[in-house]
Amino acid sequence: MSESNWYVVHTYSGYENKVKANIEKTIENRNLQDQILEVSVPLEEVVEVKNGVQKVSQKKMFPGYVLINMFMNDDTWYVVRNTRGVTGFVGPGSKPVPLTEEEMHNLGIGMSTPNVIVHVQEGDTIKVISGVWADTVGVVQKVDPNKQSVKINVDMFGRETSVELSFAEIKKM
Repeated sequence: MSESNWYVVHTYSGYENKVKANIEKTIENRNLQDQILEVSVPLEEVVEVKNGVQKVSQKKMFPGYVLINMFMNDDTWYVVRNTRGVTGFVGPGSKPVPLTEEEMHNLGIGMSTPNVIVHVQEGDTIKVISGVWADTVGVVQKVDPNKQSVKINVDMFGRETSVELSFAEIKKM
């Protein structure tokens, strides 16, 4: 047998977990554990900050897609392709194309740093809840999700001064 590869399967939106469960059940029923090695719906940890409270949740990295590590042959292709909710393999025509190691790395599979979503936007009034500027009130001038920070203007010695704060230091008013 050749080596196993990762393949991307397109599914109906919202059916990713059902497709995963159905394929895993079929693997068990047909004794294909040695041919279809892993079925994955990649998730990422997302930290949402709302009113100063952090909430960690899981979100699908690629809605509408399932990743499968398998040995491609007629049997495994048939099992996956004919699973309810699957619309097909990703690739030209009906020929599935395996992902390369570089593509797996670029897709961020195994990524460990969580993304933070904050429910503030430019123009919102916020209160600083920790750090040097604790209890200071300001208006958001800029939100930078990559740096996980916001810029506000604060009054310092009678002048407005721009201050950058992390999402964890603020609370929307």
